[in-house]
Amino acid sequence: MKKKILLAAVSLILFSASSQADETVSLKLGYAYLNPGGTFASSDVGSATRLGVDSLLAMKNSSGVTAEAALQFGDHRFAIAVLPISATGSRTLSVPITFAGKTYTAGTKINSSLKSTLYDIGYTYYFVNMDDLPSRLQLGLEFSVKINKIDATISSTTLGSSSINTTAPIPTLGFRGRVALADFVGLVGRVGYLTVGKRGSYLDADAQVEFSPLPMVGIYGGYHYIKIKVKTTSVYTDMHFAGPYIGGLARF
Repeated sequence: MKKKILLAAVSLILFSASSQADETVSLKLGYAYLNPGGTFASSDVGSATRLGVDSLLAMKNSSGVTAEAALQFGDHRFAIAVLPISATGSRTLSVPITFAGKTYTAGTKINSSLKSTLYDIGYTYYFVNMDDLPSRLQLGLEFSVKINKIDATISSTTLGSSSINTTAPIPTLGFRGRVALADFVGLVGRVGYLTVGKRGSYLDADAQVEFSPLPMVGIYGGYHYIKIKVKTTSVYTDMHFAGPYIGGLARF
């Protein structure tokens, strides 16, 4: 009888621990397909041409591998993600343009490229965290730093090439939320924003669906939207990147 009682007690403790244990580590590896749009200019904004990414440079959509690693314990979540952006274009100019101090005349065939690697380091505090029930709800305040490494190049066989590159950390503040049925299916959304007076703003929004037919592995898909606006005497950017992505996930 005592053995039966002890066995029942141990079973109850193990069941309780497993039902209340938070997911600690999650890994995601995916593929994103982003459509670039908007305009930008080189550092000498006063004399540089505002270049339309799609209208003037005819840049094609960007695609690349994305990755995210997250650690969660209790109400706290730490994550780091990488999003590569690479768009290229080729066309014969109908009007002259000036980029990075070099002028390309009308009739010149140019090749253009815009490459950016976005490192996203974030911390979330969940002020609503019902993560140990069959129906789960999480809502938190998220602070993140986006480290943007950007390289832009225009070249031609007759006039040579010119390029600019910069690396800028951008802090954003926003929200992250998750609604799920256990770990089987869930909807995740996040938004981060920064504004600096009238000089610029940065918006990063993301929504995705997670599907896990097995508790520790699954697939996900979603839509990502990034809007960057900077207007100063030395920098001009008014661009956006938007598109879907899909990938696989693992939880430990």
